[in-house]
Amino acid sequence: MCLSQIKDVLRLVSEDNHLDQYTAEDIQVLEGMEAVRRRPGMYIGSTDQRGLHHLVYEIVDNAIDESMAGFCDKIKVNIDTDGIVEVSDNGRGIPVDIHPVTGRPAVETIMTTLHAGGKFGSGAYKVSGGLHGVGSSVVNALSEWMEVLVRRDGKEYRQLFSKGKPTSELEEVGSTRAASGTRVRFSADTEIFSEIHYDFGTLTQRFREMAYLNKGIQISIKSPWHEQRGAEKFQAKFQFDGGIKDLVLHTNRKRETLQSEPFHVEKEIESTTVECALQYNSGIHETTLAFANCINTVDGGTHLAGFRAALTRALNNYSKKSGLLKSANGGFSGFSGEDVREGLTAVISVKLTEPQFEGQTKGKLGNPEMKSVVEQAVSESLEYYLEEHPQEAHNIINKCYTTQRAREAARKARDLVLRKNAMDGGSLPGKLADCSERDPALSELYLVEGESAGGSAKMGRDRLFQAILPLKGKILNVEKAREDKMVSHEEIRAIITAVGGGFGEEFSLEKVRYHKIIIMTDADVDGSHIRTLLLTFFFRNMHQLIDSGFLYVAQPPLYKVQAGKQRHYVYNESQKEGLLETLSNKRGVSLQRYKGLGEMDPDQLWDTTMDPKTRTLLQVGVEDAAEADNLFTCLMGEEVAPRREFIETHAQLVKNLDI
Repeated sequence: MCLSQIKDVLRLVSEDNHLDQYTAEDIQVLEGMEAVRRRPGMYIGSTDQRGLHHLVYEIVDNAIDESMAGFCDKIKVNIDTDGIVEVSDNGRGIPVDIHPVTGRPAVETIMTTLHAGGKFGSGAYKVSGGLHGVGSSVVNALSEWMEVLVRRDGKEYRQLFSKGKPTSELEEVGSTRAASGTRVRFSADTEIFSEIHYDFGTLTQRFREMAYLNKGIQISIKSPWHEQRGAEKFQAKFQFDGGIKDLVLHTNRKRETLQSEPFHVEKEIESTTVECALQYNSGIHETTLAFANCINTVDGGTHLAGFRAALTRALNNYSKKSGLLKSANGGFSGFSGEDVREGLTAVISVKLTEPQFEGQTKGKLGNPEMKSVVEQAVSESLEYYLEEHPQEAHNIINKCYTTQRAREAARKARDLVLRKNAMDGGSLPGKLADCSERDPALSELYLVEGESAGGSAKMGRDRLFQAILPLKGKILNVEKAREDKMVSHEEIRAIITAVGGGFGEEFSLEKVRYHKIIIMTDADVDGSHIRTLLLTFFFRNMHQLIDSGFLYVAQPPLYKVQAGKQRHYVYNESQKEGLLETLSNKRGVSLQRYKGLGEMDPDQLWDTTMDPKTRTLLQVGVEDAAEADNLFTCLMGEEVAPRREFIETHAQLVKNLDI
């Protein structure tokens, strides 16, 4: 199409749709909660199960703010049989007097107005998390109905809402001798959420974390909704008087530790509270969790930078003062940050008045002053701890020195790999069948178990956007191997080179060559083991792929059911039973159990597992980083006893086990 033709088409479209008449009448103004209901994803992230859970978190976070202010020590969550959520606390109770600006009761203003709350310098809250004043009103806007009951000054008050608007006046419903507090009941709106399904495990993980971060608070959940549906767990209660120290102990519970008790410090510097706990274990991986005002800052920030600087400084100062490494070969020049973080389990939590978060998800703390505040609070206390605990300090220093030597060996191994790649012209792995698309957002990489299945996948794929990397055998278990062994493993090197982003602390998401990396293994025990090995590798060395939603698991069919000339593929036992029952009156019905991907020809592999129109992919995500870390340590680590206990506990849940 030439330029003049393009202009003609644009002119016709403009005339037809009146696009040239752009006036003030075309500007749409969404008032009140209408904007929230029109674009809920802007406020709660999504309208799937994650967004649904976010409604619960926002109301609980308001109670947590009361706790951080020193006025609440009990929070109760209940999900009744109809899916109605109730959150109650024993805080001060939402104010009920008339707001000077809106002329309406304060509780109504808070529940119906965005950015209305006690978190904007009024003095009601010194520190707070949540969405800074939009939490309660957003939950109200996305609820079919909401009821708020407030207990203050010996009286009870009640007000009803629906879809963000009040449906009753605030009324005094009686007097009470009960403690002050707030109770919020709501029913999520089915017009917004396609499915009202609360996951008990997800909710309890969040509440457990909150209880660790606010020592002494009791958070309980009871769910008749789950009990009615036959769930094994439908109630839980969390209270940790040791706070984040207990969280470190919980994280290290299945590991051999180098300290009998974690190091712990809590200091208030000016208006900021800094709390830190750490304990070393004999493993090779770091688990450091960072929080700001009870928000998990998964991307770190200035408080994490301050903690790491303090850790390195304290261990270097103690090493030099104690003379533990005087006899080190070549002399001791000091530890790097990498040297002191191997085998570390730590939690750093700061509570500050004016947090500056980077990004919509608050994944990173940006307050520049926090680096020096945290570094000062931690380094002084940690040096004192090391002097007071010489045996444990000796264990830690020896581990750091061993790590330093291993890191040097790993650097040499890495250099050998880089030189080899340079000699090979820096080319991609020879067995990689790359795609022609160069936009990572449109490209997919299949990691396929076995050469045979890899051959079928290469022939059956769409060469435009699908790349295939066959893997031979089982890759190295990186949970038990240091970096030098990992980079010398042929299959792991092929994965690192194909993905293109590097690995470890040098990993760069911007350099990744595919935004869908799909693990495709056989539906048997060996396939499950290979999948677990690959997940361990990505979690430990490229966790940003998981955080960004780039890692997937393919779901190949378990059976092929042939009925005459018709072929049906089924992916689980219930589908198989249902299909066989449907076909029971037909002749010539045969059933084939697929033990491996190699049993399918290229067309079958494409139709069932690789065609974007018909395939099923499971996206890999991590809701609770600490629990995920524990699970990988349990399943893939050195300690046998925790793994045996896990297998014995969960053996009955395994279906379709092929031996």
